[in-house]
Amino acid sequence: MKTPLSIKIYSSVSELPANWNDFATENIFMSKKYLEVLEKSAPSNMFCHFIGLFDKDKLVGISLSQFLDLNKLESFGERDQCVKNAIRNTILKRFCSHILIIGNNMLTGENAFSFSDTIEKVEILLALKTASEKLQTIFKKRGLKVHITTYKDFQEEELKSFHQAGFKDYFQFSAQPNMCFDIPNHWKSEQDYIDALSKKYRDQYKRARKKADGVEKRKMHLEDIIKHEDTIYDLYFHVAKNAHFNTFFLAKNHFRIFKEILKDKFLFYGYFLDNKLIGFNTIIKNGEVMDTYFLGYDDSIQREKMLYLNMLYDMVAYSINKGFKEIIFARTALEIKSSIGAKPLKMYSFAKHSNPIADLAFEKVYCYLEPDVEWKERNPFK
Repeated sequence: MKTPLSIKIYSSVSELPANWNDFATENIFMSKKYLEVLEKSAPSNMFCHFIGLFDKDKLVGISLSQFLDLNKLESFGERDQCVKNAIRNTILKRFCSHILIIGNNMLTGENAFSFSDTIEKVEILLALKTASEKLQTIFKKRGLKVHITTYKDFQEEELKSFHQAGFKDYFQFSAQPNMCFDIPNHWKSEQDYIDALSKKYRDQYKRARKKADGVEKRKMHLEDIIKHEDTIYDLYFHVAKNAHFNTFFLAKNHFRIFKEILKDKFLFYGYFLDNKLIGFNTIIKNGEVMDTYFLGYDDSIQREKMLYLNMLYDMVAYSINKGFKEIIFARTALEIKSSIGAKPLKMYSFAKHSNPIADLAFEKVYCYLEPDVEWKERNPFK
């Protein structure tokens, strides 16, 4: 019988093996530089650990874990002011406030682990089960009991490996889909995208661009981000607190740290009206994939200028012009992302409550943790 993989858990990037980045060549979100961003500017209620997976003494895989303490949040989201929201918040505080995630709760998509092609995925998952148990012990020593352990965001073809690795007693669930935009090879410019739109959505594009008259888009460098840091955070926080549901809020210095460390891999665009910053968006170059990241805006101006829709069009235009193959638009605002051409990709996660009785009710409780979002898929192309 093959010897199980051994694991080492690290709390600092400085401790990571020298060859860690060998497993992050295809995903910037597993790289030392990105993990350094998390180490220096993770949300205040998040604790990150980095997991090395070893076959004997040889590093064969890497993984990320995040522990969320929801008790440190003042609000989980203010959009849904209703009885259901109050019940959900009570359940979270009492029974689900400490969540251990294998994966990245700040991103959408498969960002949980990376490993050598000489190792079977089932071996990796079995080792990560052991790692999650060790992490629970680490937090218990700090006086923090893990309520829920979650393995986050996997595509349907991954499910077989999870079942083979003994995850059948975990609650399998699917949250909102990941909105992905595949860029055809023959598109070389934004005009190719516009030409592919049907008349209805080409008119939408023209209307949005006309509405944005007077708004100036600027590429912002580190010194600009630092200069406008207070306004940037206010714009971000306004959008974040009005979301359906939050499990964290970014640190105020997050974008500054991101730019300092990732440099030209992290792009920050500000939108100005009469020289006043009214919105921003951020994107991350991840190989041939462009990942959209957090944004913010002044809601009153956003509606008048169709700012959010124009940001989406700008992200599409930049990605086509620069030769990217795909754009990850992530979760939220599903219908408007669909209207510009993004398609939903269903993602699956696994969760288990540490209390066996609570675990039996977890599936019923889940509806309070992840509110249903009704939306209509659009097809903007001819």
